[in-house]
Amino acid sequence: MSIKVVYFASLKELLGHSETLLPTPTSTVSVIDIWQQANPDLTIPSNTLAAVNMEYVDLSHSVIDNDEVAFFPPVTGG
Repeated sequence: MSIKVVYFASLKELLGHSETLLPTPTSTVSVIDIWQQANPDLTIPSNTLAAVNMEYVDLSHSVIDNDEVAFFPPVTGG
């Protein structure tokens, strides 16, 4: 089983890819833990937004098997 991690906009450009699959962890993990596992050499940029299964969540939100975790920069408009 796995967790799908998806990146949008400037995060996709920064990382050089739009998604990755992580094996399901054996213990409880949060969204920020997923970022750190997927990007061990990169601190999450400030103001990064996250969603789990297409719903906005806090970075401390728990992630389980088969979840999709998405990261994207804040959206601005005008």
